[in-house]
Amino acid sequence: MHRPMRILIMSRKRSLYSTSRLVEAAEQRGHEVVVVDYLRCYMNITSRRPQVMYSGESIRGIDAVIPRIGATYTFYGASVVRQFESMGVLCANDSDPIIRSRDKLKSMQILAQKGVGLPITSFAHSTKDVDSLIKVVGGTPLVIKLLEGTQGLGVVLAETKKAATSVIEAFRALDANILVQEFIKESEGSDVRALVVGRKVVAAIHRQGAPGEFRSNLHRGGSATAIKLTKVERRTAVDAVHALGLKVAGVDMLRSDRGPLVLEVNSSPGLEGIENASGVDVAAEIYAHLERRHAQRESRRSRASRN
Repeated sequence: MHRPMRILIMSRKRSLYSTSRLVEAAEQRGHEVVVVDYLRCYMNITSRRPQVMYSGESIRGIDAVIPRIGATYTFYGASVVRQFESMGVLCANDSDPIIRSRDKLKSMQILAQKGVGLPITSFAHSTKDVDSLIKVVGGTPLVIKLLEGTQGLGVVLAETKKAATSVIEAFRALDANILVQEFIKESEGSDVRALVVGRKVVAAIHRQGAPGEFRSNLHRGGSATAIKLTKVERRTAVDAVHALGLKVAGVDMLRSDRGPLVLEVNSSPGLEGIENASGVDVAAEIYAHLERRHAQRESRRSRASRN
């Protein structure tokens, strides 16, 4: 039996699906839950007495924090998480892994270093190297991604060399950083989303893009169905999450002829699509994980106080 905790959810709005589900699941498990807009939090950075302030008062007595940070506000949101870390509060995901996962280039470099399967990807600054960029990923068709893009925005499929050159040059003229990636034809506009909690895939769905759409994002008209992952896919998802230092994350993968290829690791994955399609209570899985971590931490503290 777990001990009730006081849990703080960092979210812009309590009414958002994922936030409301986390509130509901917390209350069902007997926890007290508080939702705060992290952009209205401010910090008192004092040696040995760090504080997070909200509406003029210090936030105290929190056992665990669940960050739900939008990509636009990664820097500030992660700073608030870091302040909670310095106060000794348990965080579902720590600040550095959140920042790492939001940097598309850095996260891919880390995953590649760890041997996680990825689509062949190239990155360059000068438009004089366009021909070589295209060659690195095996020619056209290819995918061009804005480093700052999210939820399928800033992702372009270029079917010809001429189109690829035009898009790359246009993005670079705007001083936008881009990745050029091989197009995995056999995935046929679909991908897999695996929700990892701790060292386990707790839910997985197959997402299929709308007709004529190579992106499979659900909010762009895609559909989702529950699937059972292969052993290799489960291991790839878990390895990707832990390579970045995360504890709770969504992993998007393509099924290719050479095995699963990771597209992205999301440190604040949406719960609506995966819960509805898979039938899994993902929010409850997140709390079960936090409860185990909190119990282990309390046990260590108890042993330390006796010694």
